[in-house]
Amino acid sequence: MPSAAADMTDEQRKALVTAYLKAFDNGGTGHDGTPVLDFFAEDADFFFPKWGLAHGKPAIEKMFGDLGGSIRSVQHHFWTFNWILSGTDLLAVEGTTHGEHRDGPWRAGQPEWGAGRWCGVFEVRDFRIHRAFIYLDPDYAGQDTDRYPWL
Repeated sequence: MPSAAADMTDEQRKALVTAYLKAFDNGGTGHDGTPVLDFFAEDADFFFPKWGLAHGKPAIEKMFGDLGGSIRSVQHHFWTFNWILSGTDLLAVEGTTHGEHRDGPWRAGQPEWGAGRWCGVFEVRDFRIHRAFIYLDPDYAGQDTDRYPWL
Protein backbone atom coordinates (compact mmCIF):
# COMPACT_ATOMS: atom_id res chain seq x y z
CA MET A 1 0.00 0.00 0.00
CA PRO A 2 1.36 3.48 -0.83
CA SER A 3 2.44 5.53 2.15
CA ALA A 4 2.82 9.01 0.68
CA ALA A 5 0.04 11.54 1.07
CA ALA A 6 -2.02 11.70 -2.08
CA ASP A 7 -5.46 12.52 -3.34
CA MET A 8 -7.63 9.44 -3.62
CA THR A 9 -10.61 8.67 -5.81
CA ASP A 10 -13.81 7.10 -4.48
CA GLU A 11 -12.85 3.87 -6.25
CA GLN A 12 -9.46 3.82 -4.49
CA ARG A 13 -11.17 4.35 -1.12
CA LYS A 14 -13.66 1.60 -1.92
CA ALA A 15 -10.82 -0.74 -2.96
CA LEU A 16 -8.91 -0.07 0.27
CA VAL A 17 -11.98 -0.79 2.46
CA THR A 18 -12.66 -3.94 0.43
CA ALA A 19 -9.05 -5.10 0.87
CA TYR A 20 -9.30 -4.45 4.63
CA LEU A 21 -12.52 -6.49 4.92
CA LYS A 22 -11.00 -9.33 2.88
CA ALA A 23 -7.98 -9.30 5.20
CA PHE A 24 -10.33 -9.46 8.19
CA ASP A 25 -12.07 -12.47 6.58
CA ASN A 26 -8.65 -14.04 6.00
CA GLY A 27 -7.76 -14.10 9.69
CA GLY A 28 -6.11 -10.69 9.72
CA THR A 29 -3.85 -10.81 6.68
CA GLY A 30 -4.44 -9.41 3.21
CA HIS A 31 -3.91 -11.46 0.05
CA ASP A 32 -0.55 -9.72 -0.36
CA GLY A 33 0.50 -10.38 3.26
CA THR A 34 -0.52 -6.95 4.57
CA PRO A 35 -1.44 -7.21 8.28
CA VAL A 36 -4.94 -5.91 8.96
CA LEU A 37 -3.61 -3.13 11.23
CA ASP A 38 -1.53 -1.72 8.40
CA PHE A 39 -4.74 -0.56 6.72
CA PHE A 40 -5.16 2.01 9.54
CA ALA A 41 -3.56 5.37 10.29
CA GLU A 42 -1.64 5.53 13.58
CA ASP A 43 -4.31 7.77 15.15
CA ALA A 44 -7.36 6.08 13.61
CA ASP A 45 -10.67 5.75 15.46
CA PHE A 46 -12.69 2.54 15.36
CA PHE A 47 -16.15 2.05 16.88
CA PHE A 48 -17.71 -1.38 17.35
CA PRO A 49 -21.01 -1.99 19.19
CA LYS A 50 -20.72 -3.30 22.75
CA TRP A 51 -16.95 -2.67 22.65
CA GLY A 52 -16.86 1.08 22.26
CA LEU A 53 -14.41 3.48 20.66
CA ALA A 54 -10.80 2.49 20.09
CA HIS A 55 -8.41 5.38 19.41
CA GLY A 56 -5.07 4.61 17.80
CA LYS A 57 -3.59 1.41 16.44
CA PRO A 58 -2.72 -0.10 19.86
CA ALA A 59 -6.34 0.25 21.01
CA ILE A 60 -7.64 -1.07 17.68
CA GLU A 61 -5.31 -4.06 18.04
CA LYS A 62 -6.73 -4.71 21.53
CA MET A 63 -10.28 -4.46 20.20
CA PHE A 64 -9.50 -6.90 17.38
CA GLY A 65 -7.97 -9.26 19.95
CA ASP A 66 -11.06 -9.04 22.15
CA LEU A 67 -13.40 -9.63 19.20
CA GLY A 68 -11.17 -12.36 17.80
CA GLY A 69 -11.58 -14.27 21.04
CA SER A 70 -15.30 -14.66 20.32
CA ILE A 71 -15.51 -14.77 16.50
CA ARG A 72 -14.07 -17.94 15.01
CA SER A 73 -14.67 -16.95 11.39
CA VAL A 74 -16.45 -14.34 9.30
CA GLN A 75 -17.14 -14.00 5.61
CA HIS A 76 -18.38 -10.74 4.16
CA HIS A 77 -20.74 -11.16 1.19
CA PHE A 78 -19.08 -8.65 -1.13
CA TRP A 79 -21.69 -9.22 -3.86
CA THR A 80 -24.35 -7.76 -1.51
CA PHE A 81 -22.54 -4.51 -0.78
CA ASN A 82 -24.28 -1.19 -1.31
CA TRP A 83 -21.76 1.63 -1.40
CA ILE A 84 -22.45 5.28 -0.69
CA LEU A 85 -19.62 7.29 -2.18
CA SER A 86 -19.41 10.99 -1.40
CA GLY A 87 -16.51 12.32 -3.44
CA THR A 88 -14.86 13.16 -0.10
CA ASP A 89 -12.84 11.12 2.40
CA LEU A 90 -16.09 9.60 3.72
CA LEU A 91 -17.84 6.55 2.35
CA ALA A 92 -20.36 4.09 3.71
CA VAL A 93 -21.12 0.49 2.90
CA GLU A 94 -23.86 -1.88 3.94
CA GLY A 95 -23.76 -5.60 3.44
CA THR A 96 -24.23 -9.05 4.86
CA THR A 97 -22.05 -11.71 6.46
CA HIS A 98 -22.04 -15.23 7.80
CA GLY A 99 -19.69 -16.88 10.23
CA GLU A 100 -19.08 -18.74 13.44
CA HIS A 101 -19.21 -17.14 16.88
CA ARG A 102 -18.17 -19.00 20.03
CA ASP A 103 -21.90 -19.15 20.89
CA GLY A 104 -22.91 -20.53 17.49
CA PRO A 105 -23.12 -19.78 13.78
CA TRP A 106 -24.88 -16.90 12.07
CA ARG A 107 -25.96 -16.09 8.54
CA ALA A 108 -27.72 -12.96 7.35
CA GLY A 109 -31.41 -13.63 6.86
CA GLN A 110 -31.45 -16.82 8.95
CA PRO A 111 -33.52 -15.80 10.86
CA GLU A 112 -34.41 -12.52 9.18
CA TRP A 113 -34.13 -10.59 12.47
CA GLY A 114 -30.75 -12.12 13.37
CA ALA A 115 -27.16 -11.07 12.95
CA GLY A 116 -25.39 -10.72 9.65
CA ARG A 117 -26.58 -7.35 8.35
CA TRP A 118 -24.22 -4.47 8.99
CA CYS A 119 -23.23 -1.00 7.91
CA GLY A 120 -19.88 0.76 8.16
CA VAL A 121 -18.90 4.39 7.77
CA PHE A 122 -15.26 4.94 6.86
CA GLU A 123 -12.98 7.93 6.49
CA VAL A 124 -10.13 7.08 4.12
CA ARG A 125 -7.28 9.32 3.04
CA ASP A 126 -3.59 8.96 2.25
CA PHE A 127 -4.26 5.26 1.56
CA ARG A 128 -5.16 4.57 5.20
CA ILE A 129 -8.39 4.19 7.15
CA HIS A 130 -8.64 7.09 9.62
CA ARG A 131 -12.09 6.28 10.96
CA ALA A 132 -14.22 3.14 10.90
CA PHE A 133 -17.59 3.05 12.66
CA ILE A 134 -19.34 -0.31 12.35
CA TYR A 135 -23.05 -0.68 13.05
CA LEU A 136 -24.49 -4.17 13.58
CA ASP A 137 -26.11 -6.46 16.12
CA PRO A 138 -23.22 -8.13 17.96
CA ASP A 139 -25.53 -10.91 19.24
CA TYR A 140 -24.20 -13.18 16.51
CA ALA A 141 -25.76 -16.41 17.79
CA GLY A 142 -29.17 -14.80 18.39
CA GLN A 143 -29.34 -15.70 22.08
CA ASP A 144 -30.51 -12.31 23.39
CA THR A 145 -34.21 -12.90 22.69
CA ASP A 146 -35.83 -12.68 26.13
CA ARG A 147 -35.64 -8.87 26.13
CA TYR A 148 -37.50 -8.56 22.80
CA PRO A 149 -41.11 -9.76 23.08
CA TRP A 150 -41.70 -9.46 19.32
CA LEU A 151 -39.24 -12.28 18.75
